[in-house]
Amino acid sequence: MVENGSASIGEPILACRNLTVRYGAVAAVQDVTLEIPEHQITAIIGPSGCGKSTLLRAFNRMNDFYLTVTTEGQVLYRGEDLYAPDVDPVEVRRQIGMVFQKPNPFPKSVFKNVAWAASINGFRGDLNELVATSLRKAALWDEVQDKLDQSGLALSGGQQQRLCIARAIALEPELILMDEPCSALDPASTARIEDLLFELKERYTIVIVTHNMQQAARVSDWTAFMSHGRLVEFGATPAIFTRPSKRETEDYVTGKFG
Repeated sequence: MVENGSASIGEPILACRNLTVRYGAVAAVQDVTLEIPEHQITAIIGPSGCGKSTLLRAFNRMNDFYLTVTTEGQVLYRGEDLYAPDVDPVEVRRQIGMVFQKPNPFPKSVFKNVAWAASINGFRGDLNELVATSLRKAALWDEVQDKLDQSGLALSGGQQQRLCIARAIALEPELILMDEPCSALDPASTARIEDLLFELKERYTIVIVTHNMQQAARVSDWTAFMSHGRLVEFGATPAIFTRPSKRETEDYVTGKFG
């Protein structure tokens, strides 16, 4: 159990220990140690190019798709090292889902968008029930229940992003990573996604990368501030934004740089 000021995160669902991620010879993430509390929302903030998204992708081995990337240190999911030689990265990504910056529904029907990943991962239950349940959890069912056979690409931007969240939920992950999920959305759609995050954290642990400090302050329980690939400060969100312990954090959250 880690104490941060007066707050305690409890037992972490995920932790990284001395994590360094390099693109070739360049270290995008440097010696980061961080713990992610279960059933809460953790925001990762920092200026562009500071390593936020690279760190997030390290949590479910999405960086493996980049041939020049090397990873050192540990990422522990419920105590298991996700980078151990016997760990299947496909299984990692099933348990730790991801929603990307730009909505990326498949060029398939709404139904198939949600059902596809579960189907190819061996789901043997009732697909109709799985799709409906996932869409309800993503707060989209009422809007698309009569459009399940229509293309997911025909939905609005905000609906497409919630469809992508439903797609991730259908695999029944415990943890959902979100890489600036609202940056391509209008204010109304952004507000709907933010409302959804509060509902989702009752069932899931969420880590969100955001360049929007107001959004981080609104939605997160914990905030990690990164700069130049390093973790500068981590703590309860109110403390990070009102009484940070590091001068660099204070300068960033008050808009002096970034």
